[in-house]
Amino acid sequence: MTDPAAGAHLSRALREFVGSARFAQALTLLAVGFAFSTHAVRSLIGWPGLVAALVGLLVLCGLSLVARWRAVEWYGILPITILVFVGWCAASVLWSSTPGATALRVVYLVAFAVIGVYVALMRDTIQIVRAFGDVMRVLLGVSIGLEVLAGILIDAPIAVLGIQGNIANLGPIQGVFGSRNLLGFVALIALLTFIVEWRTKIVQRGRAIGSIVLAALCIVLSGSPTTWVALGAALLALAALYGLRRAAPASRWRWQLVLLAAGLAALVTAWILRIRIIELLDARAEFDVRLDVWRELSRYLNQNPLQGWGWVGAWPDTAPYTWIELATGRPHSSALSAYIDVYFQVGVIGALMFIALVGVALVRAWLLASSRRSVVYVWPALMLVVIAVTSFAESFALGEGGWMLLVVCAVKAARDMSWRDALAAGRPPAPTHEELT
Repeated sequence: MTDPAAGAHLSRALREFVGSARFAQALTLLAVGFAFSTHAVRSLIGWPGLVAALVGLLVLCGLSLVARWRAVEWYGILPITILVFVGWCAASVLWSSTPGATALRVVYLVAFAVIGVYVALMRDTIQIVRAFGDVMRVLLGVSIGLEVLAGILIDAPIAVLGIQGNIANLGPIQGVFGSRNLLGFVALIALLTFIVEWRTKIVQRGRAIGSIVLAALCIVLSGSPTTWVALGAALLALAALYGLRRAAPASRWRWQLVLLAAGLAALVTAWILRIRIIELLDARAEFDVRLDVWRELSRYLNQNPLQGWGWVGAWPDTAPYTWIELATGRPHSSALSAYIDVYFQVGVIGALMFIALVGVALVRAWLLASSRRSVVYVWPALMLVVIAVTSFAESFALGEGGWMLLVVCAVKAARDMSWRDALAAGRPPAPTHEELT
């Protein structure tokens, strides 16, 4: 017979283990690593293995949340913008041309959103930065190692991972991410994370410098024009935040207005000089590919401009996506622009919701980064700048790691600057752990 006392002791020990901070830390590392390595996981064990791993991760997150239920402040955990956008995507099942695929893809979207919410709830911003830094060091290090193996040691592509082995020719390389643009996106996230790590002194100086060099090397070898544009925007944002954080609080709002006007002027100038900028970045071929896709998309947008064709995330092998691939003469997994992808899949209403999601999160994160004392508040703002700029030419923000990162930043920004809390209390939210450190 089973001893009841022993069973109770084991149950209590399991609850303590699942509810411990160390378990949440390990699960955060696992969640971030999984979200940004889905291409490698899918390539090695297929969709069934990926889904099984995702379900297992969600179960662990659920157990951790239940074990720490009383320690979590549940009020206002999700920004309204996330709820509205995901809700509209779910509603698109009603008018989707592929309702079965839409239902499955909405569940997939929600799954990574849940992971992002878990990370944002369980860890402070500085702990999230540390987790992203640790994961990115591993992923970029493995990517460079496999590229050296394929391009120099065995001099043959690693087809299962999509590695072409071009490192001997100084790129472009893909790493474990399947495309040079996604590698560039992840490397840029890593670079900015390593800079914040360095400034907050949460890692040793030598490790921080080595990590920055690794990320910069991956950006250069990726040869991604989109990444260079996003890097320029991120560096400008970093310089602007550096100045704002040193401005007197009384005059800071004036500088915010000046920066807003300068940003709008820069956008208009970039649009006017877009052809010249594309030539300077040697991105004419990539731009032509995107132009072909967008031109074909416009043929079908006119049929469902308000509500779109239904949410699918990454493009499935069904109409009208196969028609667009046939017309452009090459396979595509997205519209090569998050904004256009959302417009096509969930219409102008969904596009406005997505823009509001990114925009509101960016404004909140920017105000926090420019006014709070701790440097760690700069990280969500920089991540959202990268997402907002990259989304003009890639759809990374609509799925898996990019979507999870967007949710993490949006939730953290909303919880640190909640308009609902401010209205309810009649005063700004109290300083958090990061502000006091």
